Formats: sequence, C-alpha cells, structure tokens
Amino acid sequence: MSTATYRAGIIGLGFIGAADPVSGEAIGQQVKNLDGSHVGALTGHPRVRLVAGSSRDAGRRERFTARTSIPTYPDWREMLEREKLDLVSVATDAPSHAEIAIGCAERGVRAVYAEKPIATRPTDADRMIRACEQSGALLVINHNLRFFPPARRLRDFIRSGGLGDLTSASIEWGSGRLGNVGTHFMDAAQMLSCRAIMAVSGTLDTSGRPDCRGPRFRDPGGWGLLSLEGHLRVTVDAADYGRIPARIAVNGSLGRALLHGRDLHLEFWDGRQESWPKPEDGRSSMDRAVSEIVAWLDGAGAFPVWPAEAVRTLEAIVGFHASNDHRGAWVELPLTGDDRGREVLSG
Repeated sequence: MSTATYRAGIIGLGFIGAADPVSGEAIGQQVKNLDGSHVGALTGHPRVRLVAGSSRDAGRRERFTARTSIPTYPDWREMLEREKLDLVSVATDAPSHAEIAIGCAERGVRAVYAEKPIATRPTDADRMIRACEQSGALLVINHNLRFFPPARRLRDFIRSGGLGDLTSASIEWGSGRLGNVGTHFMDAAQMLSCRAIMAVSGTLDTSGRPDCRGPRFRDPGGWGLLSLEGHLRVTVDAADYGRIPARIAVNGSLGRALLHGRDLHLEFWDGRQESWPKPEDGRSSMDRAVSEIVAWLDGAGAFPVWPAEAVRTLEAIVGFHASNDHRGAWVELPLTGDDRGREVLSG
C-alpha cells in the first residue's frame, strides 16, 4: 500500500475553489450548500499536501492565506514553475479551463481536477484531452454526481435491469444556465442510463436573465429533448426564471427512479417503493473524487470516469444553441464544422 504524499495546488480561489464566502455572496450562493470544495477535498485527504494557490484577485489571495497559511501566486504559470505539483485543481471560470489545463499537462502535472463544464467550446475540450493524453496526465471534470455513491448504485441497478427496459427520462431545474448548471443534469442522464447523447433538439429561453457571474457571460436556459443511444428520449425543462425543484427521473418498464438533490427514491409499477439512504460518513462527492485521483496516482489502474463523457455533455449544451438557430431542428452529435468551435459563455 502506497504511503506517498502528493503536492497539490488550486488555480482559482473563489467560491468552489477556496470556499470563499465573499465570492459566494457575490453570486448569491453559500458555501454551506456546496457538495464539497477543492480546498476542503485537498486538505482533507491525509496523503495530499496543499502547498499553493493562485488567483488574479488580490482579495481572494489574502483571504485564502489568512484562512490556510498557504502561499499564493497572482500568476498560475509561476506557481506551476516553482512548486512542481502532482495534482492541480482548476477552479476558474469556464473560458480559461482549456488554457490552464493544457498548461498543467505541459508542465508535468500528473492529475488535473477541473471544474465543469469542461470548457466553453468543444474544440477547446478536444485540445485539453489531447494535451493530457500526450503527457500521460489524468483529466477529471467535477460533475459531482459521478462520485456520489447512491448515483453510482442507481447506475449499476439500471444497467442490471432493475427498472426493466428504459422508456424515457426527464431532467429539470429552476435556474436556467444550460452550460453552468445544465452540465450536471445532462451528464447525469448519460451516467445513469449508460448511454451517450446522440442528438439534441432545443429552444433557448430568451428572457435575458443576467448571469450571476457578470455581463461577460451569456448562458441561457431552455427546453428541449435529448436523444440518447437506443433512441431513449430525455425531456429538458430549464427556464431562466423557473421555480421548479431540480429533479432527474428515469422511467422503465418495471418502475422509475427519482433523484431530488441527494435524495433517491424508487417507485415500481407493482406498488413497491424504496428510498436509498445517503452516505453518513460526512464525505462530500469532491472528497471521494480526490480519493479516487490519489488511487490513480498510486497506480491502482484505470480511472472510473472518462473526460470524453464531459466533452459529449458540452456538445449537447452547444447543440441546444445550434438547434435553437434552426427552430428546434435535431442536431446530431458529435458536432462537426462551425458548431464544434461554437462557444457558450458559461461561468
């Protein structure tokens, strides 16, 4: 059993990166509602040593060092050159994910744990994957349901036929933002069904709700359909000003599964019902992701989540925009031509 200690750094010391409450207040969110943070997951692992952080924002750097006594850098490139890190969390806004992840791979970082969505353009996501493959680095995207034990249990249950033949699914949430929020739900639809998204038909919400991360971002909500492998249809309901609770439903010939936040409930057509308990060990999904990254660094074998799945999720988001341009016409994945380079400016 390995006892190696791995050196880690965080690029982006805001809300999800550093659990910075000031940054959370700026976007109307609270740290206590997070399913983990990068700083918490890295400092919480006994064999990870968080040695540095980086942010362009002086206030975030000062608050981070005051809370952790960990030194910071205004330039992430300098941090990578000076610190020689094994693991780096990329917790910046999505438009910079590609440049930073590629920079980490080129500078010898062995594992990159990046925020979702993977990037803002599929072409940038492609470059991230190529750079990590060429350097031998692991690329992990923080779609946290991928590391949530009941969600994995449900995936395995569905794959074994527990719901019978799948007939449909639905994903819905009340805050719009297909790129920043919808990425979780579309990725979960693929994970739980074990099927890739093959086509998208979508209509964007044009109400123009301002993005909480500032005017440079434009990430509307919308409504539509996903077509997964085997022609499984998934409805999407995500209005900008919607107030419906977030929910994922997977329907089969024997019953259905309902995932509300972290609550998972099964209803079978013969009248049986089950509720699966949440983990009681106090570990967040991000804690679990870091544990699996450490196991990979130890040489435990293939990582259980592939970044190509996050690329397909991003393609579905971009596909919504492309479909909207053509009045909801179906757009097939993988995207090609100009659509593959199209940008969705999610935060």
